[in-house]
Amino acid sequence: MLRAKSLSIIAPAIVALTIGACSYIQSDADAVATQAASAQTIVAEAGDLVSSGTFEGRSDHITTGGVSLVSTEDGYQLVFADDFSLDGAPDPVVGFGKAGAYDTASQVSALANKTGAQSYSLPVSFTPDAYDEVYVWCEQFSVPLGVATLETAE
Repeated sequence: MLRAKSLSIIAPAIVALTIGACSYIQSDADAVATQAASAQTIVAEAGDLVSSGTFEGRSDHITTGGVSLVSTEDGYQLVFADDFSLDGAPDPVVGFGKAGAYDTASQVSALANKTGAQSYSLPVSFTPDAYDEVYVWCEQFSVPLGVATLETAE
């Protein structure tokens, strides 16, 4: 008798929590969309958009978020969007690659932060046509943590 009564109290609570969680997930999705739009505004104000892409995780790591290559008066900038996130790894660096191969000579910098917007100034010698991918690379284990294929801006 006591179990049936407890179940009648617990079941509605579980339903309420499930509905609340679904609402939270929708709100989170809306926030991500707003952050992506905000990042594009920042890129547009910083210079001319050359190309952009979205990170996908590699080597069993979760890497997400947008990245843009921007041409400015001072050269090129690599801009990670507000929604950038890396789940963590030792010794992450930022660099470029082409056709699925990371170019170790293209290393730009150590990754500044595992989450959020960040920008990297590229060397004067940087040539955008030489690469079609941005990498977050683990130096310690020589594996990709995330790769974004760059699509040329129209």
